[in-house]
Amino acid sequence: MERMCTVCIYRRILCKEVNALNKVFEAIASWWEWMVSIAMNFQFKDAVDIIIVAFLIYGVVKLVRETRAGQLVKGLFLLVILFIISSYFNLVMVSRVLAYFFQFAFVAILIVFQPEIRKALEQVGRNNVGQSIAAVVTGRDRSYDRAQIRKAINAVVDGVGILQQLKMGALIVFERKTKLGDIIETGTQINCEPSGQIVGNIFFNKAPLHDGAMIIRDGMIHAAGCILPLTKNTSVSAELGTRHRAGVGTSEVSDAVVVIVSEENGTISVAIGGVLARRFTRDTLRDVLEGYLIPQEEASTVRRKFGVLKSKRTVKK
Repeated sequence: MERMCTVCIYRRILCKEVNALNKVFEAIASWWEWMVSIAMNFQFKDAVDIIIVAFLIYGVVKLVRETRAGQLVKGLFLLVILFIISSYFNLVMVSRVLAYFFQFAFVAILIVFQPEIRKALEQVGRNNVGQSIAAVVTGRDRSYDRAQIRKAINAVVDGVGILQQLKMGALIVFERKTKLGDIIETGTQINCEPSGQIVGNIFFNKAPLHDGAMIIRDGMIHAAGCILPLTKNTSVSAELGTRHRAGVGTSEVSDAVVVIVSEENGTISVAIGGVLARRFTRDTLRDVLEGYLIPQEEASTVRRKFGVLKSKRTVKK
């Protein structure tokens, strides 16, 4: 009798295992049929669709990882898990509160991630394809642009050399793809040909426009006496003053190249992408400006040499 009971128990266990294996095989077969049907109906437009979505997901993940938004995404993910758990265990109060929260989550995400969304849209607008199309539509001569930008670089280098010797401060912003119209409106528009003498005169400590920033647009001195946004980066060295913090802040919210001259010791610094590099000479300053401002096909070697400015995320001291 006991042997028969034991055999019955083993049979039941074996039946359960067989049923579980059958379900696994059925799931695998169903999945395989689904994959075969997708492969048979797969078209070129589907591949394009997948590639576009993959690039979008990659861009979002990269943007989140490189900013403080990563911590916010983790918080939202934890809230989603909490909502699932509360729904499973029928926690009515928690479920309703989270349900109301998720109803307005889209608007909340737009508000919370506004700086990151703005940065992403600006990066899309800075792509080389858009710039090439704009050049064709407007009919601008790129050779003229290069010559004018090179002239502005030489003028800034000469002017900075004069200011460095006189221990006078300067803050010069080279506008690139991100337009700085809101900053230009805070100063005085000049729109004159660049030269070392003009740069030196503008930042002479008795001049009326010396206390702000100079904006160079398309190789021309477009405005002076402009007010720049200050950085909120706490890693900026405490020995740096408002001029350096304004330069770093402007490079954080745009793709501008900012040249700063310290009035205390005459040190030349450059801020790009929120990164501050210091102690430039006239020659190295000219090299890095040409590397970032002149089209890439002419200055690829210099750009690779000074590309470290873009890769670092901390401010040099």
